[in-house]
Amino acid sequence: QVQAVESGGGLVQTGGSLRLSCAASDRAFRAYSVGWFRQAPGKEREFVAAISGSGGSTGYANSVKGRFTISRDNAKNTVYLQMNSLRPEDTAIYYCARKTTVDKMSDPAAYAFWGQGTQVTVSS
Repeated sequence: QVQAVESGGGLVQTGGSLRLSCAASDRAFRAYSVGWFRQAPGKEREFVAAISGSGGSTGYANSVKGRFTISRDNAKNTVYLQMNSLRPEDTAIYYCARKTTVDKMSDPAAYAFWGQGTQVTVSS
């Protein structure tokens, strides 16, 4: 299965935490940089965080820096997004995908094999 599968979303109060998972069954997954994006109703898909294939390099959107942490376990073919201090503005569908071009890390066009997404709702 080349397409990623996201899980871990849910409803949480402001200040709460969630951990999202992005899993794929093909071994090639571990060689790719992987990004998390989110899309709120009526808004464009926006970059959240990304991690290199080895896990040694990460990047974050300014809006989540210091609150979210991206990591990966290549033995499990899974990338995680730990989200702390959640805010109502973090409410969105969260997607993961693998980076397949040399375009900017934050550009959705650089990614392919998107998952179906997982809903995160933060209540005030």
